[in-house]
Amino acid sequence: METTTHPSPATPATAAPARGRALPTVLLLLTVFGPISMDLYLPVLPALTTELGAAPSGAQLTITACLLGLALGQLLTGPVSDRYGRRTPLLVGVVAYVVTSALCALSPSIELLVPARFVQGLAGGVGIVIAQAAGRDLYSGGRLIRYYGRVTVLSGLAAVVGPLLGGQLARFTDWRGLFVFLALTGAGILLAVARVARETLPPDRRTSGGLARTARDFRALFADRRFLGVVLVAGLTGAALFAYLSGATYVLQGVYGLTPQGYALAFGLNSAGFMVFGHLAGRWSERWSVHATLRVGLAMCLLGALGLLGVGLVGGPLAVVVASLFVMVSGVAVTTPPTTTLALEGYPHIAGTASAVLGTARFAIGGVAAPLVGAAGDAMMLPLGIVTATSMILAIAALSLLRRRDLPARTVEIALIDPAHT
Repeated sequence: METTTHPSPATPATAAPARGRALPTVLLLLTVFGPISMDLYLPVLPALTTELGAAPSGAQLTITACLLGLALGQLLTGPVSDRYGRRTPLLVGVVAYVVTSALCALSPSIELLVPARFVQGLAGGVGIVIAQAAGRDLYSGGRLIRYYGRVTVLSGLAAVVGPLLGGQLARFTDWRGLFVFLALTGAGILLAVARVARETLPPDRRTSGGLARTARDFRALFADRRFLGVVLVAGLTGAALFAYLSGATYVLQGVYGLTPQGYALAFGLNSAGFMVFGHLAGRWSERWSVHATLRVGLAMCLLGALGLLGVGLVGGPLAVVVASLFVMVSGVAVTTPPTTTLALEGYPHIAGTASAVLGTARFAIGGVAAPLVGAAGDAMMLPLGIVTATSMILAIAALSLLRRRDLPARTVEIALIDPAHT
C-alpha cells in the first residue's frame, strides 16, 4: 500500500530539522542559478550573435533553451526530492551545472550552444526548486512569507550584479569567458552546499509509491482551481519578465544606442527595483494580505507594459522606456512572494512537486514568450510591448480562479500568523 505522511501546517516551523543561519543562507544562494544564468551574458548577446553568425532570433533561442531547461529541471526534481529528500538531488544538480556551463563556453556554433544551454538550465532548475521546497520544509506562516520575500530580494540582487558584472567582464573577455565564470560560480556554490546543506526533509515526511504516487500528486494539484490560478498568474507575469530579458538588450542597444556598459546600468536599475519591491512585497503581504499585495503587483505590471506598448505604437524617448520597464519589473517582484506562498501553503506534504509546477510555469511560459519579441528583428519595440501587455491582461484575467469559494474543501489553509507567536 502506498503511504505518505501529511504533517500539520505547523510542523515545518516547529519541528524542522537542520535549522540554523548557515543553511537558510545557502538555500537562498541557490536562487541565483536562474538570474545569473540568464543575465550575466545579456550585455554580450549581440556580440555572440555576430561571432556565431546567427540571426537575433537564433541567439534568443539560447535564452529560450535555458528557460525551458530551468522549467523541466524543476518539474523532474520536485517529485524526486519529495520522495528521496532534498540534499542528494541538489548535489547532483550543482555538479551538472558546473560541467554544462563549461560545455557552453566551448560551443563552436549556435546549433551546439542552444542544446548546451538547455542542459545547463536543467541542472540549474534543481537548485531553484530545492530552495523553494526546503523553505517550505523549514517555515510556515509569516516566516514562510518573509523567506520567499528574501528569495525575491536575492534574485533581484543577482539580477543587478549579473548584467553589471557581465558588462565589466565584457571589457576583458568574450562571451565564452562569461560562461567560464558561470562554471566557477557553480563550483563555489557546490562547495557551500557540500559543507552546509543538510537534509531538510526527514524520511517520515517523504512520499512513497513511485510514479503512480507522483501522477496522483500532479492530478491533485491540477484539480485545485485556486492552485491553477496562482500558477497561471505566476507564469504569465514570468512571460512579461522574460520577454523583457530577451528583448531589452536589443531595444536599449540596437534602437537607443546604449553601449554594453550603458545597458548594464539600465538593467541594473530595473533589477534594483525588483530587489527593493520584492522586499516590500514580503512586508505588505503580512501587513495587508497576500491577495491585496498580488493585485498591487499586477496593476504595476500592467501599467509598465502599457507604457512599453505606447512607445512601440507612437514612439517615445529612452526615459519613458526605462521608466516603463522599471515599473513592470518591480511589479513582477511584488507578485512573486504572494504567488509562491499561495501555491505552496496548502501542500506541505508535496512541497517539491508544487514548487516544481509553479517554477515550470514561470520558466516555460517565459520561454515561449521570449522569442516572440524577436519577430521583427532588431527593431522590436512594438513586439516587446505587445507581448508584455498581452501577458499582463491574461494574468489579471486568471485572478478569477483565485476566488476562495472555488477552493476544494480538502485543501489545507495555513494562517499567515507565525505559529511560533500563537
